Amino acid sequence: MNSSASLPATDRFPRSRRFALIVSIAAAAILTGCSEQAAPEQQATTAETTMSSQGTNLATADAANADRNAYFGDLHVHTMYSFDAFIFGTTSSPDDAYEFAKGGTVVHPAGFDMTLDRPLDFYGVSDHAFYIGVLREMANPDSEISKHEIAAGMTTLGDAEDRGRKFYEIFDFMQTERAPEINDPDIRKSAWEDIKAAANRHNDPGNFTTFIAYEYTTSDRDRGNLHRNVIFRGDTAPELPFSRIDSQNPEDLWKWMDSNREQGIESLAIPHNSNGSNGSMFALVDWAGNPLDSAYSEQRMRNEPLVEITQVKGTSDTHPALSPNDEWSDFEIMKLRIASRLESKPNGSYIREAYLNGIDMQDEQGFNPFKFGVIGSSDTHNATYAGDEDNYWSKVGLRDSDGVLRGSVPLDEPREGGEAYADTYFNQWGAAGLAAVWAEENTRDAIYDAFRRKETFGTTGPRMKVRFFAGYDLPELEDPALVSRAYADGVTMGGDLLAQSAESPEFVAWVARDAMSAPLQRVQIIKGWVEDGAAQERVIDVACSGGMAVNPTRPYH
Repeated sequence: MNSSASLPATDRFPRSRRFALIVSIAAAAILTGCSEQAAPEQQATTAETTMSSQGTNLATADAANADRNAYFGDLHVHTMYSFDAFIFGTTSSPDDAYEFAKGGTVVHPAGFDMTLDRPLDFYGVSDHAFYIGVLREMANPDSEISKHEIAAGMTTLGDAEDRGRKFYEIFDFMQTERAPEINDPDIRKSAWEDIKAAANRHNDPGNFTTFIAYEYTTSDRDRGNLHRNVIFRGDTAPELPFSRIDSQNPEDLWKWMDSNREQGIESLAIPHNSNGSNGSMFALVDWAGNPLDSAYSEQRMRNEPLVEITQVKGTSDTHPALSPNDEWSDFEIMKLRIASRLESKPNGSYIREAYLNGIDMQDEQGFNPFKFGVIGSSDTHNATYAGDEDNYWSKVGLRDSDGVLRGSVPLDEPREGGEAYADTYFNQWGAAGLAAVWAEENTRDAIYDAFRRKETFGTTGPRMKVRFFAGYDLPELEDPALVSRAYADGVTMGGDLLAQSAESPEFVAWVARDAMSAPLQRVQIIKGWVEDGAAQERVIDVACSGGMAVNPTRPYH
């Protein structure tokens, strides 16, 4: 269980030694690593880093608070309107999804109840814009589209295997020149209107925030994942969402978002599963293969200030091949491109490396297209959440509803080839994640503003609270106004810190555990910088729990 936050690159360091706090402030409930010999003087301060785990200045969840409250939510939720969710058995609506997030119960396609252990603060149903609502109508025998040849069998879908076969049959049809035959604009508009209306019905300022949202589901020519969730700020959105049917090029999505913004419709896009992008998500060339330039950088950062760092289909923080000195760089790695058995190459697919490449581009070319904050979310296709490790619901309905189907529990009987486990990539998935923000109050404007300023973090499920400040005159830990002063005199996660000559900056890492989850085991800062043209990374333990101390002899210190 961990959480990650980011502070993008600082902007005024000497050319030979430019650095960023890549901060996976990894506030982790893990069980190895710190020295057992207590050294109290090391637990509070290091030369460059100050840490508090006492939860100073915690605010009540519903107060409008200048020092900001931590709010938790999920911005990646699929319901019956997503083509894959429906064929996998999900019949729950956007209204059902929002009721679930507020503490209600939704029945899984396999028949068991799903209920959160406590409500979420914000939520966004983000169904695939690609053929939105179409497969649900194929299963309606009274609809015209149910009579199309590709809809045969949609009213009599059987077990997980049967549904998987039908899914790939329809998906393959969607790639043919006959695909427009099932791209019914009236069906899509009706589904989209219901999604927008549900978000507005359930939005309750001060108590529960909803966002109109959808997923732009695209990929490159080699099936490298380029999916994004598009989140709208207000209560209006265009007549139809922009999908891969309009263009597979994400740069065209950004143009559409820019055009909407000129008409008063503000939105942002959040890429996810860069881990399955085969190097495309953070490539150093654009869609056409040209080197990135300042215009690309400005447009991308204007439209994509955040990236989803963790979800059911693995983490996108880093990879052992990219961070060989980080002993937890293999945390929840998914090795494949999305919905395939093809390996995904690490370079260009992970956030930490993208930060370093961005620093280098800023240094050498004067722009940085990878200056983003991070969140987590689930990517549930059950209209709910992924569940917890001890109560795991996974994500694709009847196809992965139990341990046998997920390949983590042996089959009742070995198959003809002798396989004891289901041959599936579902066993690379896990129970994650959540988006978290620091905002003055639980409203659309306040939470969206947090997205924009990147005062955000992601967790794999637990609701630990993580703040990070940088500056040159930060308060002492004992200061009762620590957070207020840090806001006044420093820079928050997601902000820019300008260097002051050769003076070393100070950092405050403020972490409070989730009282309903495991205790925190340690807090780490991952520092990245470029020196003489070479990317560097250092993992630093700044605090340990249980009377243990930071061990300065660890090999990567």
